[in-house]
Amino acid sequence: MTGDAARIQRNAIGSWRQLGDEVQVVLLGDDQGVAGLAVELGADHVAGTATNEHGTPRLDSVFAAAHDAARHRLLCFANADIVLGTDIVAATRLLESRFPSFLAIGESWDAPLGELDFAGDWDRDVATALAGSRRRGAGALDFFVFTEDLFRELPPFVVGRVGFDNWLVWRAQAQGAAVVDVTGSVRPLHQRHDYGHLSGGRPATRHVSPEGSRNVELAGGKRHLYTRYDATHVLTRRGVGPNLLRVFRLKERARKAIYRLRLLTPWSPRT
Repeated sequence: MTGDAARIQRNAIGSWRQLGDEVQVVLLGDDQGVAGLAVELGADHVAGTATNEHGTPRLDSVFAAAHDAARHRLLCFANADIVLGTDIVAATRLLESRFPSFLAIGESWDAPLGELDFAGDWDRDVATALAGSRRRGAGALDFFVFTEDLFRELPPFVVGRVGFDNWLVWRAQAQGAAVVDVTGSVRPLHQRHDYGHLSGGRPATRHVSPEGSRNVELAGGKRHLYTRYDATHVLTRRGVGPNLLRVFRLKERARKAIYRLRLLTPWSPRT
């Protein structure tokens, strides 16, 4: 990786390394430069993850490799454009003391970000970016913290396409785990980027693409695609509590209704 893609990944991985010496960072995959980047940044590297016929990494292989490599009871799967802060460590410790089995999810905040200087005041750089950021949406899930009992067996989803992230929320609930929305206490930063690295651009990640459509099929259809609004619990700065709006999926139904309304309403410039 070179240019903006390399900068974004260095920012993300560097932020993970800043979470503490007890945090194990594992880079998975065979892309050019991954092994060298792992050595440079003090991360572990696992090669040999399976791909589909298009060369896209498969989630079942990625999670199996992560389970094998992990030295701790808690695991975190995060996209390589997500900058994490110490607030996720504090949230994770609280949830571990409360639930024997859990999945933590939440929205991230979308903003452009220059190269972080980890030897300087990178907290300030992140805070500045977050000040001008916006939430990505309840269905856009970029990080998953979960106990080792979860996700031992997965369908062959492909990474970076729709469906698998929302299915993980449904699956954790089906396995009897607490699913906790930590949006109210954790603020990860999604570094804004284009999709020039994908043939077909961003549409290649969506439902209309062959790989996206296949992911939804593997999920068992849209009825198994949950968002953070479907969490069983919420974590705010006041603590953990039940997600009362989960009943009848009220907030999720409202989100979908608003989305449909936006599609039906013609756009016109403001005057």
